[in-house]
Amino acid sequence: MAQLERFAEFTAPAHGVDGVVARMRALGADWPPRDGVAVFNRVYLSVTEEVGSRIDGGAFPDPAAATALDVRFAERYLRAVHAAATGHRPPACWRPLFQYRRHPGVRPLQFALAGINAHIGHDLALAVVDTCRALRCEPADLEDEFDRVGDVLVTLEERIREELMPGPDLLQVADPLTHLASSWSLERARDGAWGSARTLWALRDLPGVAEEFRERLDGAVGLVSRILLTPLPD
Repeated sequence: MAQLERFAEFTAPAHGVDGVVARMRALGADWPPRDGVAVFNRVYLSVTEEVGSRIDGGAFPDPAAATALDVRFAERYLRAVHAAATGHRPPACWRPLFQYRRHPGVRPLQFALAGINAHIGHDLALAVVDTCRALRCEPADLEDEFDRVGDVLVTLEERIREELMPGPDLLQVADPLTHLASSWSLERARDGAWGSARTLWALRDLPGVAEEFRERLDGAVGLVSRILLTPLPD
């Protein structure tokens, strides 16, 4: 019960990037290190800490907009965690990660990539729209912030692959893990998220059409995550 009450806190708006970081640290403390969601959480925590550091260091032209985007982006992940923890259905893009999180045949790199795919492919587009509504601006007004957050993600992608790839003996084109990892691109996912955000914003006065687009986006991203989580032989 205490854990569920703590999860319930994650549905409330976070207070800045520091608030998001604190919540992710609390989540990580509750999960075994090998848990698939814990693997993604560690990766995402490092990204969020880096973004926060860059905002504080003046790397973003509009720190307030960057903070708003980063927090709304993170809240979508936190709400998915809360849904899964309380017996509700998270968005389709997140379901494979929660379903396979303890599967012994799925490697840590797969968990990380599946989480990043769900979060960027689906959540980032919706976070841009959420932020535009909150700040009463257009997606174009957030493009610099979007690109700089994306640059942090791309910078960390290589580090993630290096840290989570089991070893040099597996760095072969024919190896299934290498094949899966190389078939997904963060940069393409980021480009797709920007296109989806602009489309959703253009459809904002057509809520029925916008919701259908979002549902199809959610399902398509979830399918990619399921493929990334294909159990592999030892």
